[in-house]
Amino acid sequence: MSPLDISLADLIARLDEELPGANELTRISEARLRAQTLSDLGDQLIDHYVSKAKQVGASWTEIGDAIGVSKQAAQQRHAPGPFERYTNLNRHSIVLAQEAARTHKHDSIGTEHLLLGLLGEPKGLAYEVLVAKTESEQRVRDAIEEALPPAGEKALRGHIAFRPESKEAIEQARRAAADLGHDWVGTEHTLLGLIRVEESPAARILRNLGFTPDELQETVEAEIANRLAGRGK
Repeated sequence: MSPLDISLADLIARLDEELPGANELTRISEARLRAQTLSDLGDQLIDHYVSKAKQVGASWTEIGDAIGVSKQAAQQRHAPGPFERYTNLNRHSIVLAQEAARTHKHDSIGTEHLLLGLLGEPKGLAYEVLVAKTESEQRVRDAIEEALPPAGEKALRGHIAFRPESKEAIEQARRAAADLGHDWVGTEHTLLGLIRVEESPAARILRNLGFTPDELQETVEAEIANRLAGRGK
């Protein structure tokens, strides 16, 4: 029995349902993209538990043994990175951003892809803020799609690099979390990070949708306070 609530039959059925008129070659390409996303999620799953193991004092030798690699390989692969304090929802949004870039056959991940990633995570606070302001997920999605570069000729395999403005947005997300005194980086902080990189496509999209940096900051602060107060009841 599989330890996951998903099976090969489920994956096949979903792909066939979503691409009813596609030929087999198109389905192969789509299947490869989804396989890469599953691989990325699997890596994040391992990273999550490696972080937990380090917190309780496990050595890199022990972690390497658990993974089945050397101490050096484990340390290099799972050493703290730019997404160390990211919440699971926010990590997932990054995976979705990479998938969006790959689906559109782009050779790098832009801030517009990061914004699409946030829109693809409906449990995240960023999604709630985006939809509450615009009153329509589709309105946000359409605005992003209009700003996307033309599709490339061939989807890339493996890792897709971040553009410089995306790296800056990721850094600004960490700063936004630090400014608020938070020890986590959630989707809401990524949203703040995106609008702080003023000349980026995502910032322009957000401004065109009616967002301003100050208002967005106030909204995020209020919504976080509401969530934290709700947990204390």
